[in-house]
Amino acid sequence: MPKSTGLGLAEQQPPSPDNASVWAVIRAEAAELAVREPILRRLLATEVTDATGNNEIIARVLAARLSVTQVETGNLFDLALSTLTDDIMRKIEADLAAVRERDPACTTFLHALLNLKGFHALQTHRIAHALWNAGRPEIATWLANLASLVFGPDIHPAARIGASIMLDHGSGIVIGETAVIEDEVSILQGVTLGGTGKETGDRHPKIRHGVMIGAGAKILGNIEIGAFSKIAAGSVVLKPVPEHCTVAGVPATVVRIHRADEIPAETMDQNI
Repeated sequence: MPKSTGLGLAEQQPPSPDNASVWAVIRAEAAELAVREPILRRLLATEVTDATGNNEIIARVLAARLSVTQVETGNLFDLALSTLTDDIMRKIEADLAAVRERDPACTTFLHALLNLKGFHALQTHRIAHALWNAGRPEIATWLANLASLVFGPDIHPAARIGASIMLDHGSGIVIGETAVIEDEVSILQGVTLGGTGKETGDRHPKIRHGVMIGAGAKILGNIEIGAFSKIAAGSVVLKPVPEHCTVAGVPATVVRIHRADEIPAETMDQNI
């Protein structure tokens, strides 16, 4: 079973789906869809099948969706492409696999790539986070704000997010500056990872490996949500949550202890 590895996200290797096949499948799905739906043929060629590299695909998709300002689409593409390192691409591939496996409404990798705004918001965050870490806070913050306006989730560019993440639907998600989200986490709509007031410094939640956070849950303050735990929909969490349990209520309390092999982020079981 995977183990929580603390805050050292930079030292973690993202989960490794069959990376080559993910992008090969996406290209094949795009070619097949272009035959079935000719109206999408030009879009699919521009964003997927004509791209020379996998990093170009994600850069083209995000640039097209973010080009609602006076900044040229080509400039957005160049900005995105300049940040898409091998490490970030591995995380994106793991995110694609996570959405495909966990969301019953997602029937293809191509659907996740082209249509899911939670996925788009997360990948734009990865670009903004890279810019933030490169000492470019102004453009990182501008890009994060643009992503919030276009896709819905409001994610501070300094927030640290691992791989194999699903932001299901994405609408209304807020993730604060000092939040940490480890690998293999699922977050539903309306979730807040926020502070409790006017604290400064490290003031946002730490979400450990394998956690699932239900719709509308609020997790406030510099508290730890233990690995492989579940936050029930609508809960308000103000205290640390142990590993391998479900919490529910306002304020949230422990209502169930899980089996050691249960991974809520993968099962996506909303029952308490």
